[in-house]
Amino acid sequence: MNPDALEKNTQGQDSNSNDTPSSSGVLKDAQALWHELRGLILARFQLAILETQQAGNSLIIMIIAGVIIAILLGSAWLGLMAAVALWLIENGVVMASSAILLAVTLNLLLAIILCGVIRDKSRNMQFPSTLRALQPISPELQNTEK
Repeated sequence: MNPDALEKNTQGQDSNSNDTPSSSGVLKDAQALWHELRGLILARFQLAILETQQAGNSLIIMIIAGVIIAILLGSAWLGLMAAVALWLIENGVVMASSAILLAVTLNLLLAIILCGVIRDKSRNMQFPSTLRALQPISPELQNTEK
């Protein structure tokens, strides 16, 4: 057998054996990148799920507050009409009318407070954290991170 051929054959085997660890390193890096990508996607979905739950809870509170506001406004309107009727009937006696007007005022005050609750809870319906997480990182921010 030719020693030069044996030496070339051995060098060929060494180069193949060198490719295998490098290939496995690239494969491990690709698998690690894939697992990291899956983790990021899972984190985004979990954030979306949590914000959907928060939006659902806010919607339920807003609907309940809206129904209560409707009831209060209806009773305030009826109270106002009763106060006017009593005023007309009594023609100057203030006691009964004042009591009814006080109830109307309290109903309207509670309705205004519930409107504030609805306005406050409506901010949760816009998915602010999910939108921030899905926006690409600006080049200026990427440069500052490096």
